Amino acid sequence: MASGTASRSEDEESLAGQKRASSQALGTIPKRRSSSRFIKRKKFDDELVESSLAKSSTRVKGTSGVEPGRCSGSEPSSSEKKKVSKVPSTPVPPSPAPTPGLTKRVKKSKQPLQVTKDLGRWKPADDLLLINAVLQTNDLTSVHLGVKFSCRFTLREVQERWYALLYDPVISKLACQAMRQLHPEAIAAIQSKALFSKAEEQLLSKVGSTSQPTLETFQDLLHRHPDAFYLARTAKALQAHWQLMKQYYLLEDQTVQPLPKGDQVLNFSDAEDLIDDNKLKDMRDEVLEHELTVADRRQKREIRQLEQELHKWQVLVDSITGMSSPDFDNQTLAVLRGRMVRYLMRSREITLGRATKDNQIDVDLSLEGPAWKISRKQGVIKLKNNGDFFIANEGRRPIYIDGRPVLCGSKWRLSNNSVVEIASLRFVFLINQDLIALIRAEAAKITPQ
Repeated sequence: MASGTASRSEDEESLAGQKRASSQALGTIPKRRSSSRFIKRKKFDDELVESSLAKSSTRVKGTSGVEPGRCSGSEPSSSEKKKVSKVPSTPVPPSPAPTPGLTKRVKKSKQPLQVTKDLGRWKPADDLLLINAVLQTNDLTSVHLGVKFSCRFTLREVQERWYALLYDPVISKLACQAMRQLHPEAIAAIQSKALFSKAEEQLLSKVGSTSQPTLETFQDLLHRHPDAFYLARTAKALQAHWQLMKQYYLLEDQTVQPLPKGDQVLNFSDAEDLIDDNKLKDMRDEVLEHELTVADRRQKREIRQLEQELHKWQVLVDSITGMSSPDFDNQTLAVLRGRMVRYLMRSREITLGRATKDNQIDVDLSLEGPAWKISRKQGVIKLKNNGDFFIANEGRRPIYIDGRPVLCGSKWRLSNNSVVEIASLRFVFLINQDLIALIRAEAAKITPQ
């Protein structure tokens, strides 16, 4: 028994060795038991990008045997390696070249879309309107005045477009192709807007203005004169145009009233004078009347306040340019002239300083420039009876007269063309010599008495 079992094992080993040798000769590897199930794990950011790129490449090419679910970052199993080695590499057939017939069909289908782009501002409906109107009236000026296009065209543009449709083969071909593509309803709507010719209006003017024609009357007119009327005319359209002609006194039995032969021709103002205001209905608006009353009261209050403040205005401030000589009037005693403004002295005493809400002065020096260093009441300029001007300093900072300082509590005589400097602001003091001479003469007459 032992010898029998040993012989069997030897036979089995020899058979296994033969199988291995045959498999090696054929180049095949014995199969191993392995799981084809994919083990899911978390992916990193770079693996996510690579897997998305791998999926897109497999969808486009379709030649790789790798499963789409596997990410490129993980190593393939042994069974997958076997599948890849077994799958033969098949060449990708080249994509067939498009036939010339298909390309021609595509080009033909795209041509109608380009027609409307090449027309510019002129639409196919505008071209059809233009052609119909010219055939009806034979006058481009009437067409420009009577036809309502899709946008506003000048008379010259209408003329150029008509000549282009007649003599330019490219534009006329494009326009004809675009007009053929219009919908029948759009064509009917455009034809209904065609202008009336002189022959049509002459036939309509024969219908009496005193009569009351119906649609049957105009339908009978269409049947009796089919050649004279446009092909898209209807009885309703004829009736509407007849009523318009009647409104403007264009019928044969209508006459226009002559203008009055007097010297004064009746115009709008004369007609307005004939209207009786009492017959007009006056709609009262209480809210509006209340607002007007309140506004009137406010304006009257402001005027009253200004009238009360007139006597306080002793200096007028004018904007000036350059250093031109000032124009003195009969009321201006002197002028304090700066770089930006000039102050007119029209009373015998004025105050200089910086104006605030609580402190109102005659000469606000802040109008000339920065005045934060100037006191609210910096000084006073007075005119004496003898015609001399004096300036008194009442502020903290000194006032310089021709380079000489005038301290607080001091005063100095001002002469013509004196330079007054207050906290880096410079002014020229100019005196009205004629008016001061009159004042001195009157003072001299009074003193002897």
